[in-house]
Amino acid sequence: MRGSALLTLLLSAAFATTAGAQNGPPPSAPAAPPAEPDAIPLYGERTPGTAASENWVKFAGRDYAVRNVTRPTLTPVLPDPARATGAAAIVVPGGAFMILAMDHEGWQVAKALADRGIAAFVLKYRLVPTPVDEARAGAFMGEMLHREVADPMHGNLLGQSKAPDDALAAIALVRAQSARWKVDPARVGVIGFSAGAMTVRRVALGATPANRPAFVGYVYGPQDAEAVPRDAPPLFDAIAMDDELFPTKSFAIASAWQQAGRPVEVHGYARGHHGFGLGVPGTTTTMMIDEFTAWLATQGFLRKDAK
Repeated sequence: MRGSALLTLLLSAAFATTAGAQNGPPPSAPAAPPAEPDAIPLYGERTPGTAASENWVKFAGRDYAVRNVTRPTLTPVLPDPARATGAAAIVVPGGAFMILAMDHEGWQVAKALADRGIAAFVLKYRLVPTPVDEARAGAFMGEMLHREVADPMHGNLLGQSKAPDDALAAIALVRAQSARWKVDPARVGVIGFSAGAMTVRRVALGATPANRPAFVGYVYGPQDAEAVPRDAPPLFDAIAMDDELFPTKSFAIASAWQQAGRPVEVHGYARGHHGFGLGVPGTTTTMMIDEFTAWLATQGFLRKDAK
């Protein structure tokens, strides 16, 4: 599959409309940056970059996405205090480390979690630079994706994006400010989608035990195995069986988690393709966020007396 075809697949999936992802990529158009009044500079006064570098688009006239992020931020989306469980999740959108699906895999997911009593924090992380011009950017991203898709966990895009560094900083920030947001620092986890899933997997397996997330939501990430430590955080692995970018490969990463003696749950949806977000209507992918919440509950993360 050539780069342009891969990019079409990525964008048509990652920004799926309610009509479904497989009718071709939804129309996109440059957009003015949305207001982000609650976004917090991730590193405080030391936060690098500038929002002026960003290139925003809207897919299907509604879903925001952004390229050329150089200034990372974290946006809290908090639950009604009456429903708050004390658990928190860093939400890490995907987009091949070159674009971020801020609506589809970020703000929408965060709101769904907050509605279920989980404090959510949307991470806008630093990306691999792409050309400002939309046409040139599309060609560039397609070719880069073409080079990476065979072995994405060991490719250049993950390392170039600074995403793992920013995810670790987000976990540390939420834990440090846990009293402010009324969350339990021992119950701060992550949920990532596609490239965001790759990011949270790298943090879960590569960080020191003290810096690791409490739990990991791994949504349509690569299923290839790697070594898993015996103190890895619990894993929730969800992917569609017809995912074109990341074949299930017998759920090898989940098997590696199990072989390490760590809690793991797997959901393989019959249909949904890559990039289903909160779910493609007419498929069981629409159950994912409730299944993730139920899994958190069974693992003890949603007990209000868990502190």
